[in-house]
Amino acid sequence: LMDRGRLSRGRTYARKGQVLSLTEGRGEVSARVQGSRSRPYNVTIRIKPLSEKDWDRVLEALLTRPIFMAQLLAGEMPQDIEEAFAAVKLSLFPSKSNDLTQECNCQDYAEVCKHLAAVHYILAERFDEDPFLLFRLRGKSQDEILAVLRQHHSANRDDDSEVAYEPPQPLLLEGFWEIGRE
Repeated sequence: LMDRGRLSRGRTYARKGQVLSLTEGRGEVSARVQGSRSRPYNVTIRIKPLSEKDWDRVLEALLTRPIFMAQLLAGEMPQDIEEAFAAVKLSLFPSKSNDLTQECNCQDYAEVCKHLAAVHYILAERFDEDPFLLFRLRGKSQDEILAVLRQHHSANRDDDSEVAYEPPQPLLLEGFWEIGRE
Protein backbone atom coordinates (compact mmCIF):
# COMPACT_ATOMS: atom_id res chain seq x y z
CA LEU A 1 0.00 0.00 0.00
CA MET A 2 2.89 2.31 0.50
CA ASP A 3 6.30 3.21 -0.86
CA ARG A 4 9.10 1.52 1.13
CA GLY A 5 11.06 4.76 1.30
CA ARG A 6 8.17 6.62 2.91
CA LEU A 7 7.59 3.75 5.30
CA SER A 8 11.25 3.73 6.30
CA ARG A 9 11.32 7.51 6.79
CA GLY A 10 8.10 7.27 8.82
CA ARG A 11 9.70 4.67 11.09
CA THR A 12 12.74 6.94 11.49
CA TYR A 13 10.49 9.90 12.37
CA ALA A 14 8.69 7.77 14.97
CA ARG A 15 11.94 6.45 16.50
CA LYS A 16 13.54 9.90 16.65
CA GLY A 17 10.59 11.39 18.52
CA GLN A 18 9.34 13.57 15.69
CA VAL A 19 5.72 12.70 16.53
CA LEU A 20 5.37 15.64 18.91
CA SER A 21 1.84 14.94 20.10
CA LEU A 22 -0.82 12.32 19.66
CA THR A 23 -4.36 12.94 20.87
CA GLU A 24 -7.07 10.32 20.94
CA GLY A 25 -10.72 11.19 20.45
CA ARG A 26 -13.84 9.16 19.68
CA GLY A 27 -13.07 7.63 16.32
CA GLU A 28 -10.09 9.87 15.70
CA VAL A 29 -6.41 10.29 16.38
CA SER A 30 -4.79 13.68 15.81
CA ALA A 31 -1.05 14.17 15.81
CA ARG A 32 1.61 16.76 15.13
CA VAL A 33 4.70 15.50 13.33
CA GLN A 34 7.87 17.54 12.93
CA GLY A 35 9.13 17.23 9.39
CA SER A 36 11.89 19.08 7.60
CA ARG A 37 10.05 22.42 7.76
CA SER A 38 9.90 24.63 10.84
CA ARG A 39 6.21 24.03 11.48
CA PRO A 40 4.97 20.55 12.42
CA TYR A 41 2.51 18.84 10.11
CA ASN A 42 -1.01 18.03 11.27
CA VAL A 43 -2.03 14.41 10.84
CA THR A 44 -5.51 13.01 11.39
CA ILE A 45 -6.54 9.37 11.27
CA ARG A 46 -10.25 8.64 11.55
CA ILE A 47 -11.67 5.20 12.25
CA LYS A 48 -15.41 4.89 11.80
CA PRO A 49 -17.01 4.02 15.17
CA LEU A 50 -19.43 1.10 15.28
CA SER A 51 -23.07 1.97 15.88
CA GLU A 52 -24.75 1.17 19.21
CA LYS A 53 -26.71 -1.56 17.43
CA ASP A 54 -23.47 -3.10 16.13
CA TRP A 55 -21.87 -2.88 19.57
CA ASP A 56 -24.90 -4.64 21.08
CA ARG A 57 -24.38 -7.49 18.60
CA VAL A 58 -20.65 -7.66 19.41
CA LEU A 59 -21.32 -7.67 23.15
CA GLU A 60 -23.84 -10.50 22.71
CA ALA A 61 -21.18 -12.46 20.84
CA LEU A 62 -18.65 -11.76 23.61
CA LEU A 63 -21.13 -13.01 26.21
CA THR A 64 -21.27 -16.39 24.49
CA ARG A 65 -17.51 -16.88 24.94
CA PRO A 66 -16.68 -17.35 28.65
CA ILE A 67 -12.93 -17.20 28.01
CA PHE A 68 -13.33 -13.80 26.34
CA MET A 69 -15.46 -12.58 29.23
CA ALA A 70 -12.91 -13.77 31.79
CA GLN A 71 -9.99 -12.17 29.96
CA LEU A 72 -11.81 -8.88 29.42
CA LEU A 73 -12.96 -8.76 33.06
CA ALA A 74 -9.33 -9.37 34.06
CA GLY A 75 -8.33 -6.32 31.98
CA GLU A 76 -6.76 -8.36 29.18
CA MET A 77 -7.54 -8.30 25.50
CA PRO A 78 -8.30 -11.81 24.19
CA GLN A 79 -5.87 -12.76 21.45
CA ASP A 80 -8.71 -13.95 19.19
CA ILE A 81 -11.11 -11.09 19.94
CA GLU A 82 -11.73 -10.60 16.23
CA GLU A 83 -13.67 -13.91 16.27
CA ALA A 84 -16.45 -12.27 18.30
CA PHE A 85 -16.70 -9.49 15.73
CA ALA A 86 -16.57 -11.91 12.80
CA ALA A 87 -19.37 -13.98 14.37
CA VAL A 88 -21.71 -11.01 13.82
CA LYS A 89 -20.18 -10.07 10.45
CA LEU A 90 -18.28 -7.05 11.77
CA SER A 91 -14.63 -6.22 12.20
CA LEU A 92 -12.76 -4.59 15.06
CA PHE A 93 -10.15 -3.43 12.59
CA PRO A 94 -11.07 -1.15 9.70
CA SER A 95 -11.97 -3.46 6.82
CA LYS A 96 -13.72 -1.22 4.30
CA SER A 97 -12.34 1.82 2.55
CA ASN A 98 -14.76 4.15 4.33
CA ASP A 99 -13.83 2.70 7.78
CA LEU A 100 -10.48 4.52 7.75
CA THR A 101 -9.65 7.99 6.50
CA GLN A 102 -6.35 9.75 7.00
CA GLU A 103 -4.89 13.06 6.08
CA CYS A 104 -1.76 15.12 6.49
CA ASN A 105 -1.31 18.76 5.55
CA CYS A 106 2.10 18.16 3.94
CA GLN A 107 2.64 18.57 0.22
CA ASP A 108 3.35 14.86 -0.44
CA TYR A 109 1.04 13.45 -3.11
CA ALA A 110 1.11 9.89 -1.69
CA GLU A 111 -1.96 8.54 0.08
CA VAL A 112 0.25 7.63 3.05
CA CYS A 113 3.11 10.06 3.53
CA LYS A 114 6.04 9.62 5.93
CA HIS A 115 4.22 11.72 8.57
CA LEU A 116 1.19 9.42 8.48
CA ALA A 117 3.49 6.40 8.57
CA ALA A 118 5.22 7.78 11.68
CA VAL A 119 1.85 8.15 13.43
CA HIS A 120 0.90 4.60 12.44
CA TYR A 121 4.12 3.33 14.03
CA ILE A 122 3.36 5.20 17.26
CA LEU A 123 -0.22 3.91 17.20
CA ALA A 124 1.05 0.34 16.84
CA GLU A 125 3.14 0.85 19.98
CA ARG A 126 0.12 2.32 21.79
CA PHE A 127 -2.01 -0.68 20.79
CA ASP A 128 0.61 -2.93 22.38
CA GLU A 129 0.53 -0.85 25.58
CA ASP A 130 -3.25 -0.38 25.62
CA PRO A 131 -5.17 -2.86 23.46
CA PHE A 132 -8.45 -1.23 24.48
CA LEU A 133 -7.46 1.85 22.45
CA LEU A 134 -8.94 0.24 19.34
CA PHE A 135 -12.23 -0.37 21.21
CA ARG A 136 -12.31 3.33 22.15
CA LEU A 137 -11.62 4.37 18.57
CA ARG A 138 -14.46 2.10 17.46
CA GLY A 139 -16.82 3.77 19.97
CA LYS A 140 -16.73 1.88 23.29
CA SER A 141 -14.50 2.41 26.29
CA GLN A 142 -13.10 -0.43 28.35
CA ASP A 143 -15.32 0.65 31.26
CA GLU A 144 -18.46 0.54 29.11
CA ILE A 145 -17.65 -2.96 27.88
CA LEU A 146 -16.76 -4.22 31.35
CA ALA A 147 -19.98 -2.79 32.80
CA VAL A 148 -22.05 -4.85 30.35
CA LEU A 149 -20.00 -7.98 31.06
CA ARG A 150 -20.25 -7.49 34.86
CA GLN A 151 -23.98 -6.86 34.65
CA HIS A 152 -24.45 -10.06 32.64
CA HIS A 153 -22.22 -11.99 35.03
CA SER A 154 -24.14 -10.72 38.07
CA ALA A 155 -27.53 -11.43 36.50
CA ASN A 156 -26.56 -15.01 35.68
CA ARG A 157 -25.14 -15.91 39.08
CA ASP A 158 -27.27 -18.33 41.00
CA ASP A 159 -27.40 -16.50 44.34
CA ASP A 160 -29.75 -19.05 45.87
CA SER A 161 -27.34 -21.93 45.48
CA GLU A 162 -25.28 -22.83 48.52
CA VAL A 163 -21.56 -23.08 48.09
CA ALA A 164 -20.05 -26.00 49.94
CA TYR A 165 -17.20 -24.80 52.09
CA GLU A 166 -14.48 -27.17 53.14
CA PRO A 167 -11.96 -25.80 55.59
CA PRO A 168 -8.35 -26.35 54.58
CA GLN A 169 -6.76 -29.53 55.92
CA PRO A 170 -3.95 -29.04 58.41
CA LEU A 171 -0.47 -29.79 57.15
CA LEU A 172 0.97 -32.88 58.83
CA LEU A 173 4.61 -33.82 58.84
CA GLU A 174 3.66 -37.47 58.42
CA GLY A 175 3.19 -38.10 54.69
CA PHE A 176 4.05 -34.50 53.70
CA TRP A 177 6.51 -35.59 50.99
CA GLU A 178 4.32 -38.36 49.57
CA ILE A 179 2.40 -38.08 46.33
CA GLY A 180 -1.32 -37.56 46.90
CA ARG A 181 -4.21 -39.41 45.24
CA GLU A 182 -4.36 -36.91 42.39
